[in-house]
Amino acid sequence: MQCPNSHSPGTSLRPRTRREFLHSASNGFGMLAFAGLAARRSEAAGTDMPHFAAKAKHVIFCFMDGGPSHVDTFDYKPMLAKHEGEKIGNDAVSKRSQSNASRVWLGSPWKFRQRGQSGLWVSDLLPHAADLADDLCVVRSLVGEQPLHGQQALLLHTGRVTGRAPSLGSWASYGLGTENDSLPGYVLLNNDWIPNGGYENFGSAFLPATHSATLLRAKGTPVDNIVPSDSLAIQRRKLDLLREQDRQFAALSADQQAIEAAIGNYETAFRMQSEIPNVADISHETEATRKLYGVDSENEHKRYYSLQCLRARRLVEAGVRFVEITCPLTHPNNSPWDQHGNIKQYHEENAMITDQAVAALIKDLKQRGLLDETIVVWAGEMGRTPHTPTISATCGRDHHVNGYSIFMAGGGFRGGVAFGATDDFGNSVVDNPLMIHDIHATILHQLGLDHETLTFRFGGRDVSLTDVHGRVIREVLS
Repeated sequence: MQCPNSHSPGTSLRPRTRREFLHSASNGFGMLAFAGLAARRSEAAGTDMPHFAAKAKHVIFCFMDGGPSHVDTFDYKPMLAKHEGEKIGNDAVSKRSQSNASRVWLGSPWKFRQRGQSGLWVSDLLPHAADLADDLCVVRSLVGEQPLHGQQALLLHTGRVTGRAPSLGSWASYGLGTENDSLPGYVLLNNDWIPNGGYENFGSAFLPATHSATLLRAKGTPVDNIVPSDSLAIQRRKLDLLREQDRQFAALSADQQAIEAAIGNYETAFRMQSEIPNVADISHETEATRKLYGVDSENEHKRYYSLQCLRARRLVEAGVRFVEITCPLTHPNNSPWDQHGNIKQYHEENAMITDQAVAALIKDLKQRGLLDETIVVWAGEMGRTPHTPTISATCGRDHHVNGYSIFMAGGGFRGGVAFGATDDFGNSVVDNPLMIHDIHATILHQLGLDHETLTFRFGGRDVSLTDVHGRVIREVLS
């Protein structure tokens, strides 16, 4: 009797899939995994990565969800205090302001001071960041597209207001891979709040699924099911069974890439079992380090945010390429920094939660010799209006995309620098307007990646993070 898979004269063979060929010719899945790891650094666009000598290896993105007020943090506007309560008039409205002429200017409730040797203006709202003024590269001239949280958050992360595109972290992981094969290339340190725009902010979209963010929670178990219930031998047998099932499915499917990504994720999850608990555990950090970050704070939100910042440093040390840290939502609101009212109360609360830990992260990286190779980004998706409907004890500021501020530190960015400018009231950009695509292009450049060359074939064309936009902002680089 002829075996079902044997070949006899006169019969036609089903073409062997690539996976079947590799399975028989390369000693099975183990060699396939090895080949995938060896090729990981050169998978993007079929070219060698990086494109040129990199200044940085890692990115830590501190996402200030909701839009911190630029005129209350890094963009000093004394004219606001001088004219507080006066109507802004039609001239201000004509500068694309999200407003009407009857609104009034609102001065900052926090004092601004020139800090460090550079004399960079930083307000008292962020005292810990202010102490690091000489390490900060502040961009004061970002211009967004729509004064809406979801669209702007997606623009900040993916370069598109519509989503359905890979995030900056996914592109970095795709272009460079991870330095530690037991950890993902992109990790999201979440604080019990998913920003507007949802998980699309952190997704890989049409890139292989291995480049999506892996989420680590602040509270409880960082990752579900990370502690194995079976022995390693049994787990290995289960993975082999899944691999065989995937191999059979691949023979019937045209989407080889998605199947290989699924197998890759299984394997990464298997290796993460030993690595993630170790990286997430900060019990062996010194008392001085714990105090620096504020991980023992009496405030629960500050304690967990500080924990995530300390984990971010540990993840970078362990070789993770891109780490993002989100803010907690402490009060009934659309997003943490979205203060249409009570701006003094809640901006101060958000600053209390995040400022010490972000500054500690920069200090800690610097003293360990890691800041030169790590870009720390502090950014919201927008700024806030320099005006308000009416002056009151509980007034606030509304959405503003005509000119707002972010900062970078480390990774070859010049410290003590303020680039670009808004007008005397912080209402619109008057010098060096920038899009988020310019920031993306510059971050990729520092990682050794050309934003125009880093592409992925999708929908019949080569797609990039910046699309047809973006330039490297060489003026802010050392």
